[in-house]
Amino acid sequence: MLRKIAASLAIIASVSTLVSAAVSFDTINNTNLQDEIANLDLNVPSAVIVEDKAVSSKVDKEWTIMVYVNGKNNLEPYALKDMNEMEKIGSTDKVNVVTETGLIAGYGTLPWTGTARFLIKKDADTNKVTSPILQNLGKSDMGDYKNVVAFVKWAQTNYPAKHYMLVVWNHGAGWIKSRSPEVTKGISYDDETGNHINTPQMGLMMKAIGKIDVYGSDACLMQMPEVDYEIKDYVNYIVGSEETEPGDGYTYDLLLGPLVKKPTMSAMELGKLAVNAYADHYGTQDHTQSLVDSAKLNGLVAPVNAFVKAAMAANEKALIKSAMSSAQAYAYAENKDLWHFLSLYAASSKDANVKATAKALQTYLTGDLVLLNRANANYANSHGLAIYMPNYTNSAYNALAWANATQWDEFIAWYSAK
Repeated sequence: MLRKIAASLAIIASVSTLVSAAVSFDTINNTNLQDEIANLDLNVPSAVIVEDKAVSSKVDKEWTIMVYVNGKNNLEPYALKDMNEMEKIGSTDKVNVVTETGLIAGYGTLPWTGTARFLIKKDADTNKVTSPILQNLGKSDMGDYKNVVAFVKWAQTNYPAKHYMLVVWNHGAGWIKSRSPEVTKGISYDDETGNHINTPQMGLMMKAIGKIDVYGSDACLMQMPEVDYEIKDYVNYIVGSEETEPGDGYTYDLLLGPLVKKPTMSAMELGKLAVNAYADHYGTQDHTQSLVDSAKLNGLVAPVNAFVKAAMAANEKALIKSAMSSAQAYAYAENKDLWHFLSLYAASSKDANVKATAKALQTYLTGDLVLLNRANANYANSHGLAIYMPNYTNSAYNALAWANATQWDEFIAWYSAK
């Protein structure tokens, strides 16, 4: 859900029962996340506030996990809950866990407001955040990508490690939600400022940060080539979901626990762990999550363009639109599972070149690009990468790195033309 919820609505829910709650980060058909949360039972945790200064560490640890927790919206109680999940494990002599967490008034009684930085420390209290505040940043704009950059630079300076994982926690909208022209959507919506990080800004953000090992979107609808292609040169592995995530998002103790037990795991291992921890937690509850090898995104261009060329030459618009309508879709109907669309279209096409190029693209997707894909039975046709397939054109799409590198934008314009 991307709208601001009225500040007069109080959130009362229970940290312990939120674990199994089927609440989406982004709701569908204008349903109200606030109403869903209101039906839960929560004791809002508190935090210990200490002197406003950063703590420097000289230890060269194996991993620093950096979580940018934008709770400045109706997901606020989950921000506190996830920090408590992190505190079940805490930082160790080999693993740093740091967060930049923002809260705003209007969603219940809070331990603090504004944005603060934490080194997560282990505790046994699952109802209260006890990790001390290291820096209080006041009313920072968590919808400004430059603040993510500043957080990562702070973390790398004060909590250096051999490897880094960055997680951006908040609402997500893939690359776009609205048909309105020039409206690009993205991630990290700050209700206080009205800002968010759009898709091209994600590329600017990661370029300013520099190369890291793993990037994860603990947010909805972000595993798309339109998103991944912006950041591919600055991260080795990308974790994300084709569909919306439940409000609980990542289960951080299940992610951090195995890492702390094996801190020498590789970036690929950690990426797979993130996917499996998420999927294992949600089980039969609706979910999707996948791991993409960023180095293989450049190689996606050739098979995509070959398929587009074949499809346009075959001129089977009716078959394409039929396959689009039947393909696995997500909260935004324009998002389709690419592999499933190709399967449906190739099966109905009479053109040998379409069949061959579709198969080659499918083989690249599941054999090279998507290293691990998990989904429950309701999403059996999800294969790890959703793509934008509207029945209309949107000029904002042309500004994406993906559109500039491939002919997918031409494909959209061609099949959607009257």
